[in-house]
Amino acid sequence: MPADRTVILNNFQITQKINRISYQIYEDNCSEKEIVIVGIDKKGYLLAEKLTERLKAISDCSISLVKLTLNKDNPIENPGQLDGDESILNDKVVILVDDVLNTGKALIYGVKFLLDFPIKKMSTAVLVDRNHKKYPIGTHYVGLSLSTTLQNHISVKFEVDDICAYLS
Repeated sequence: MPADRTVILNNFQITQKINRISYQIYEDNCSEKEIVIVGIDKKGYLLAEKLTERLKAISDCSISLVKLTLNKDNPIENPGQLDGDESILNDKVVILVDDVLNTGKALIYGVKFLLDFPIKKMSTAVLVDRNHKKYPIGTHYVGLSLSTTLQNHISVKFEVDDICAYLS
């Protein structure tokens, strides 16, 4: 690990956060027959996989996972694409997941994309919220809320049996 990075969440702590967020999602939606977890491509999707795995273990409702690919550089001209049948969202509870909430751009464009579908209810989940939003987006489920300077960067490293979050 480079000297200029500090571990802010180790694998054990992230596992605890995933468990807590999963229970919160289930508690808020325990009367639902199905919950659709939508992970924003790359690390948001990797976190969504972990949440889906945990929700399936604790819940008796059906849990579906889909990937949302966004063009973060040009989200207006390339609004997004789901990796599966879009009808899976119809009249379902949808949880939009990303790893780190920096400015809110990815989440807000993800929400904008999902609002084109007749969903029943939508919530957002992130592992780390940096509290530097440029867009009016909130998070319903947060692993860690951390105030940082604008010069700081938070990264999440996903490996097979090890997930860590770093501040640099």
